[in-house]
Amino acid sequence: MIVTASPPPQHVRAAFGAKESVPELVGAGPHWRCDDIALRPVTNPAEASWVAQTLGELTVPDLRIGRPLRSSDGRYVVGGWVAFRYVSGTAEARYDEMVAASLRLHRATAGLSVPRFLQGRADVFAMADRAAAGVEEAPLNPSLGGRLFDVLSASRRPLGLRPQVVHGDLFGNVLFDGDAAPGIVDFTAFHRPPEWAAAVLVVDALAWGGADDGLPKRWAHLPEWPQALLHALLYRLAVHALHPHSTEQSMRGLERAARLVTTV
Repeated sequence: MIVTASPPPQHVRAAFGAKESVPELVGAGPHWRCDDIALRPVTNPAEASWVAQTLGELTVPDLRIGRPLRSSDGRYVVGGWVAFRYVSGTAEARYDEMVAASLRLHRATAGLSVPRFLQGRADVFAMADRAAAGVEEAPLNPSLGGRLFDVLSASRRPLGLRPQVVHGDLFGNVLFDGDAAPGIVDFTAFHRPPEWAAAVLVVDALAWGGADDGLPKRWAHLPEWPQALLHALLYRLAVHALHPHSTEQSMRGLERAARLVTTV
């Protein structure tokens, strides 16, 4: 995901049928709202088109989905932008509801084919995903997660859970608006088990969302939960150790998460 201070140009807004209103940045971005339409910039048109088609066809009980829009000539991506119906709400610290929404979402995505663009990914997140799974090594910064990664990876065991297409970045990306169902407007695809995706959300909430200590134990009934948590923690440690914007302060959050998830 990229954040831009520049609104979508007029020809992009017109292509998606947005009204002639001034675009309004939603929160810190990268979404811009034009009445009932929201737009966001993308860097990978193939992935963005897959996300649009997937969210356009997906039906999930008790989950609001920002339905993608096609341009006037049938495209999902115009000038590096995609559009979808605006979904109201903000990110809130309702983490148990988010985990439950994650599980509902992934029951609905269980039959999706693995998108081809996943095989060609070479970004920090793909490298971290492969390192956490033990598929390949990565140059992890020791002081920003690499040292703790090496210690904890000794306890890693292969997950016996079925991998499928999951959303691997739900923290901060689930929208709440009072009593309305949670909402999502994007999908960051990974080929991992649903329990792993739920565990990544729990690790993120513990590390950076102020979640209470009991969050991971409340979901201990999920299959292979201790190992799912460990794999998720290793993934986040690898991301942190690879990402150029990581800091010692954000590392403190992961250290807290490590203390909590390794005792479940």
